Amino acid sequence: MAENWLWAIYVKDEGGYEIILKSLNHYRNRLKTLNDSPELKESAAMFASVLNQQARKIVPKISEVIEKIHIGLKDIRDMDALEEEKQLLEKALTCYESDIHKAEDTGHEYFVKLVGDMEQGRHDLETIKTALKKIKHFSE
Repeated sequence: MAENWLWAIYVKDEGGYEIILKSLNHYRNRLKTLNDSPELKESAAMFASVLNQQARKIVPKISEVIEKIHIGLKDIRDMDALEEEKQLLEKALTCYESDIHKAEDTGHEYFVKLVGDMEQGRHDLETIKTALKKIKHFSE
């Protein structure tokens, strides 16, 4: 139970919600533009179909989690609702982190456009690491 409160404090009072919301929005955009991804274009057509089906299921879930965060920001006791969403939060953070690296390493227009402000993206890398550590710590 103490871990939930520490998690809620991180998200609300320590500003963790900012990088989490940013990552969720990035992840949602990534899934919505999956067909434009150079990685998907290089994969087999059947694989692309499966990924697109999964993306269509995940996108509404991301919107639900964003709403839960906004509710939790109003009342910290509602942050408990995020407990079951930690896996999705971790995926969103990891996706954003990975896409920042891909944009830097490849310079591919898709990733650069998806990340947007590359300077801010580079700055976000450290914050993402912190958020991922907090998720792992509070999930133990």
